[in-house]
Amino acid sequence: MNIAALFSGGVDSAVVVHLLAEMGYKPSLFYIKIGMDGVDYMDCATEEDIELATATARKYGFKLEVVDLHRAYWDGVATYAIDQIRQGLTPNPDVMCNKLIKFGCFEEQVGRFFDYTATGHYATTCVKEGQTWLGTAKDPLKDQTDFLAQLNALQVSKLLFPIGQYLKEEVRDIALQAKLPSARRKDSQGICFLGKINYNDFVRRFLGEKEGPIVELETGRIIGKHRGYWFHTIGQRKGLGLSGGPWYVIRKEIEENVLVVSRGYAVEAQYSSAFRLEAFHFITANPWTDHLNTGNGVAVKFKIRHTPEFTSGTLYADEKGYRVCSEEKLQGVAPGQFGVIYDEAAQICLGSGAIVL
Repeated sequence: MNIAALFSGGVDSAVVVHLLAEMGYKPSLFYIKIGMDGVDYMDCATEEDIELATATARKYGFKLEVVDLHRAYWDGVATYAIDQIRQGLTPNPDVMCNKLIKFGCFEEQVGRFFDYTATGHYATTCVKEGQTWLGTAKDPLKDQTDFLAQLNALQVSKLLFPIGQYLKEEVRDIALQAKLPSARRKDSQGICFLGKINYNDFVRRFLGEKEGPIVELETGRIIGKHRGYWFHTIGQRKGLGLSGGPWYVIRKEIEENVLVVSRGYAVEAQYSSAFRLEAFHFITANPWTDHLNTGNGVAVKFKIRHTPEFTSGTLYADEKGYRVCSEEKLQGVAPGQFGVIYDEAAQICLGSGAIVL
């Protein structure tokens, strides 16, 4: 097979290269550059990444190329994130990066010339009746299918996930035994293009500050001030600067720039048992077409944020689209985030849509 391997410089993608080499393949390695040089609001560790990636490529005698997609990233992902935040929503830039950049622009420019593209994502694929489906990873703590849930059938059919069948500690052990240059490198955290840049500093750079009141839900009294609703998200507990907590953000009143909060762990208003999914997207196909069209629900597992746990619920279809009813109360359901749907066994990631309440 003619394989392109996306290489970030981290331990996961390095092990992908090692495993492909062990299987006798000679992949072409590509580093996707998304950070812009000379700006103070993006901090991608490009030099260190490329240095480690180059050392690994040299170890196996493979070729490494840098693909500069920073303009496409800014136009498609960073701009999306800023716009969502401005609207008071909670964006997920990593989901859009996978959809538009890693498996969008890269595929159009480079990947289409290869049979498959291999990545260091913790996920799997499986083929059923001639169709390729996105499967969950062996390691529930590292599973990244929720970040891949906006891909389409063609994108998934061309992907290889060599580390999807391993636990993270197994991947780290493979790297150490193979003496890979990035074997002891720590995992990256947070939004990909920010690096060490503080999230609030990034938001402030584009949306500024605007002081507004923090209002207690139960009494309507002002108990504090904030610097802009765009710095906060539904369900947030930390960073409010209020004493006597815990305090939770219950809702944001956008036009008035008001944060409504409530105190305590058992505040009913911070929980929800149902939500709608806007512009829901099935990755490969809708496996329940006949059943959902009758108005009946189907049992599913789902996620509303990146966590190891799956939640049980029922998916319904109606004239407005899709809605999910949860079997347990959900804390901090944030509009704008992606609700990701899985089969009842939590083995297949079926699709996703933006949460609306």
